[in-house]
Amino acid sequence: MTIAVLGGGESGTGAALLAQQKGIEVFVSDAASIADPYKQLLLAHGIPFEEKGHTLANLARVHKVIKSPGIPNEAGILLELRKRAIPILDEIEFAFPYAQGMVIAVTGSNGKSTTAHLIHHLLKAAKRNAVLAGNVGYSFAKSLTERTHDYYVLELSSFQLESIERFHPHIACLLTIAPDHLDRYGHSLDAYAQAKLNVLRNMTQTDHFIYNNDDQLIQNHLSNCRLLPQAHPISIASHAPEGDPISALLRSNTTYLPGKHNQLNACVAITAALLTGVSMEQIQDALPTFRSLPHRLEWCGAPQGIDCYNDSKATNVAAAAVALESFSQPIVWIAGGKDKGNDYTDLVPIVKEKVKAMVCLGKDNSTIATAFASLGIPIRETDTMAAAVQTALTFAAKGDVVLLSPACASFDLFKNFEDRGDQFRMQIQTCLNGRL
Repeated sequence: MTIAVLGGGESGTGAALLAQQKGIEVFVSDAASIADPYKQLLLAHGIPFEEKGHTLANLARVHKVIKSPGIPNEAGILLELRKRAIPILDEIEFAFPYAQGMVIAVTGSNGKSTTAHLIHHLLKAAKRNAVLAGNVGYSFAKSLTERTHDYYVLELSSFQLESIERFHPHIACLLTIAPDHLDRYGHSLDAYAQAKLNVLRNMTQTDHFIYNNDDQLIQNHLSNCRLLPQAHPISIASHAPEGDPISALLRSNTTYLPGKHNQLNACVAITAALLTGVSMEQIQDALPTFRSLPHRLEWCGAPQGIDCYNDSKATNVAAAAVALESFSQPIVWIAGGKDKGNDYTDLVPIVKEKVKAMVCLGKDNSTIATAFASLGIPIRETDTMAAAVQTALTFAAKGDVVLLSPACASFDLFKNFEDRGDQFRMQIQTCLNGRL
């Protein structure tokens, strides 16, 4: 059998390594340049590759194609391969049959990374043989090449779930459904939601589904689903039953994850850990040692007594809303970037209540600036992180918050959301060192 892998990044390279390990002839094809670390990995394993373009004649001879999740299903090369009836798999679909342990899938528009990391943390603290992979910088396929694990905690995006056929998690967690990546789904929220709900596609009555029962969009879409797995609805809006052990556990522990949304994330993670057999006592011991992740309401310092938070991972409107709601202090909000078809209407009342000034950061700030112009708050436009931070600090007073929570993608000015957050953190440190 011969397999071609489209995309030479983390996902594609991991799939190629797994294919080779399983005795499958494989080569990698990327429409762009392959980053040097991945190129060196392919060379070290003797895996042939091409970059800066696909050779259709080579691809048309393979038995299967594995595509990286970032490649849209309507990409020209995929259309050509479908004409030739060549099966096209996603990386997690290819990898899943080789996983012998329990698969715990975490998806949702927001909160995936924090929840997946916390589940992994709780499992590791309980001495479980667990690995964290998926949409977290370490591919599922690559994790399978290194050793066998008893638990695979996978953070999964809609891109990774939209085309699954056999992928079957034993525990699935659905945190939120909010407008995001609508440009990929024909600006259809229903299509985007269905991609998330694909996580349920192959689950059975012996499996477990943990979901946010406070999310109206989740409730609406689940009403049209025939749920097979055992359901575990989580609500932080309603009063917990007397003696509820998870609520009692959270109340008894110091919280290091600000915001109500993180209460939900913690409840989901604790429920997942309990379903694997981790004891409440083990969870209670492990919770105090967990820390928030970079770029997710990450405190970066307090120059001039102004608390500065890096929430660069907030790449959609719902995530930014959650971040803004997490603070009682006046906020100077740094927002903007590559707009993904966002509707900022729901943010207007929150911004009116919480935000004293707004700094737009992007190549084209017109859409987001216009959305809040009627509020009468100061709005300034910038196109560098240094200018954005400097401007924000001029609006802020001691005791205020400067919040980077963009509500947009980062690719107009930055490599990715991590680069954006790293630059924010660096600017705050520069200010703390007296150089700004």
